[in-house]
Amino acid sequence: MTVASASRPGFSTTIEALRLREWSLGPGQSRDVIDLFSAEDFHFVVDDRGDVHIASKDGRFYLGWYPNGRPGSEGEGWKLAVTGTANVCGYEASFDRETPADIVAAAVARVLATSRRL
Repeated sequence: MTVASASRPGFSTTIEALRLREWSLGPGQSRDVIDLFSAEDFHFVVDDRGDVHIASKDGRFYLGWYPNGRPGSEGEGWKLAVTGTANVCGYEASFDRETPADIVAAAVARVLATSRRL
């Protein structure tokens, strides 16, 4: 298939040349993220709103899933935070409610892979 541009005479391309892609969209399944954690190493709490809170046993890692949006935020669906130390700052990341769970799972898996037991 060839696509011609009316504004630029002589310009045409093919769908193949445009390299169209299908992108992962929609929130997906939260289990893709939650299943990364074990009760042996993490605490799980489901509150009265149905939000899920996961924290490491040492309290330095936190992940919150807010299916209806995090209270006080604009559509935040996931909150990941790692507390720093006396010498190194921690960090946090937020994901929109519509961010695909497999994308969040990839970020969380990377954070977990960088942790080690002392």
